[in-house]
Amino acid sequence: MDVAHPYTVISPTLDAGVLTVLAGTTRPLTGREIARLLERPSHSGVLDALNRLVEHGLVDREEAGRAFLFTLNREHLAAPAVDLLANLKSELLERLRDTIDSWDIAPVHVSLFGSAARGEGDTKSDIDLLVVRPKKVDSEDPRWREQIDLLARQVQRWTGNRAGIAEIGKSALPRLRKEEAPILAELRSDAITIAGPEITNLLSGA
Repeated sequence: MDVAHPYTVISPTLDAGVLTVLAGTTRPLTGREIARLLERPSHSGVLDALNRLVEHGLVDREEAGRAFLFTLNREHLAAPAVDLLANLKSELLERLRDTIDSWDIAPVHVSLFGSAARGEGDTKSDIDLLVVRPKKVDSEDPRWREQIDLLARQVQRWTGNRAGIAEIGKSALPRLRKEEAPILAELRSDAITIAGPEITNLLSGA
């Protein structure tokens, strides 16, 4: 899955990007605004896509002076599919939470970080996860290892991307803080908590 543009997994055309922008707001947008949000220097292709989508009834167009305003027609039969396409990151987070909630051995903390958390990267980017293991659980505990290995397989099945799982025991957190490992900067700025307390609280010793 293209981490920065996940909608391309279904449709690599500009139409999918346009729909994703419209799904993210109820405010009417001009073609130029949509092109800017899609970071496209020319909005002619965006207008072509909008006109196609208006023809299908999936996008509403209204005249506003010398411009046209566009909104997603949320009553359209295809609108739920558009919402799902626009919220693939949220779907990933929900699946991660549901999976980890079902673990027999609960982790101290799990978070998504790196390019997937930032909404960057591409099909070759890892889905980076930090998993903090409880103090009394050995890293080679068969039940624990089974959970970690299954999670890695699930993430790859869900996204097509390899899971980059950084696993650390809770007792090793003080050493991680002391050494100021490179991963800390990413965790502090990007981490999205999946389970347990916020990583900033763990790293501060709170």
